[in-house]
Amino acid sequence: MDIVEFWTICSANGIVLSKEQIRQIERYRDELVYWNEKVNLISRKDIENVLENHILHSLSVLKYLSLRIKSRCLDIGTGGGLPGIPIGIANPEVKMLLVDSIGKKIKITDMLAKHSGNKYIEAVNARVEDLVNKNEYNSYFDFVFARAVTDAEQIVKWSKKLLRQNGKIVLYKGGDLKKEIDDLRKSFPKIILKEQLISLIGYNKFEKEEKKFLVCSFN
Repeated sequence: MDIVEFWTICSANGIVLSKEQIRQIERYRDELVYWNEKVNLISRKDIENVLENHILHSLSVLKYLSLRIKSRCLDIGTGGGLPGIPIGIANPEVKMLLVDSIGKKIKITDMLAKHSGNKYIEAVNARVEDLVNKNEYNSYFDFVFARAVTDAEQIVKWSKKLLRQNGKIVLYKGGDLKKEIDDLRKSFPKIILKEQLISLIGYNKFEKEEKKFLVCSFN
């Protein structure tokens, strides 16, 4: 996928990016590919398809989710800044905290975040449990994102205390989610769940691969 096709697909699905934001996306892609040769941020077998498999995938949530200006967002297990950096580029006024427990990854991700030009993206070397233990982050975030991290129940256990009232935990998932959904309902009887298949105009790969969002919230 080239950058023009990427831009066109985003636009067709209501993800509006300026020329400057596209420039930032291109720089992020190029630097992610470069640094991935030195530190394993994403799968190396996927390196030729970063734009569609990682950046477009990250941004596709914006077709289904509206982020208010100044929303406070957390990206758990961010790796190379996915989905947090693309979402932050597309929404330059949101406050995005990128968290990963692997120091060598987050050091590079912090640099990538700074190079994005978005002053509200911050990268921290920490486990999400560390944030829970810091009272400053309890009931703090409007949105918690997790892509290619552990099972849903564990993520919700980690991050539930970090959510503000009416906040949402957005999990990037795929395939049959029945067991994960059943486990969530057993552990959190008051949880509200929405399973959303990713269906993009002009690009059907995610739909074919049954890529989904599992959106979790509480009364």
